[in-house]
Amino acid sequence: MEKTKSVKKSVKSSRINIGDFIYEKLTLIFAVIVFAMIILMGYEMYINSKLSIDKFGWDFITETTWDPVEEIYGALPSIYGTLVSSFLALMIAVPLSLAVAVYLAESAPGWLEKPLSFMVELLAGVPSIVYGLWGIFVLVPWLREEVEPFLNEHFGYLPFFDGPMYGFGMLAAAIILSIMVLPIITSISRDIMKSVPSVQKEAALALGATKWEAIKIVLKNSKSGILGAVMLGLGRAIGETMAVTMVIGNRPIISESLFDPGYTMASIIANEFTEATTELYLSALIELALILFVITIIINIAARLLVWSLEKQWKQN
Repeated sequence: MEKTKSVKKSVKSSRINIGDFIYEKLTLIFAVIVFAMIILMGYEMYINSKLSIDKFGWDFITETTWDPVEEIYGALPSIYGTLVSSFLALMIAVPLSLAVAVYLAESAPGWLEKPLSFMVELLAGVPSIVYGLWGIFVLVPWLREEVEPFLNEHFGYLPFFDGPMYGFGMLAAAIILSIMVLPIITSISRDIMKSVPSVQKEAALALGATKWEAIKIVLKNSKSGILGAVMLGLGRAIGETMAVTMVIGNRPIISESLFDPGYTMASIIANEFTEATTELYLSALIELALILFVITIIINIAARLLVWSLEKQWKQN
């Protein structure tokens, strides 16, 4: 009898092990598929941009001329436009996002927190084409008639606020990007702050700390998560296409003035892909996509390494 029970238990255990085995292998396959898709995307872009790579080499990155008529392609203005517009957007969005997140997580009354959080998250779901139209009909005229004349009059001695005031340009692109990344950084930061154990704040308050000092403890414990939220916002800003294309002015130049038009890698691909009538033109656009792909991967890896190093440092302290 005991032997029979032992056999049945062994059979049951074997069935469970088979299920675990299948589950483990299936999840492994799905994980490998994701990794393979990334490799395949990079490989396909490299193969299709080979003509441009062979013709221009590293000059493609350092060349400032983008002239489809003369078949001269240089990516530096669009790389410059992508990085500058994204970092300007973060400079505007990060302080605002953290202020909103702190208010929602620590200070907002219960009846106000939920509707405000809903409105912030709603901003993340608005299609980028809507932001673009809003930029053309509201933001650009406001910048051209109010903001840029003010900045030029009071800070025109700086090269950033000098030159003709079109409304369309790097400043408009940075502002619209900041609005688009704000809900991402705010939502993630708020959730991270709310996940900090309340006992830490209560202990600080019990020891005589002010409310601001208690909030600083929350911010200190949320640093790695907030940094990850900022990096996610940066990734969104770098890859954004339609809204930026509609307000940046689309001119491949490098200028210190924020009033001047610019170009980003995503917007140049979106604008000119259907007009690429030669193999070299098409290959140059695909090489731009490859550069954007590599920059995105590098930023994500750097962000992950930074978060890991900070977490390690804080654990040691």
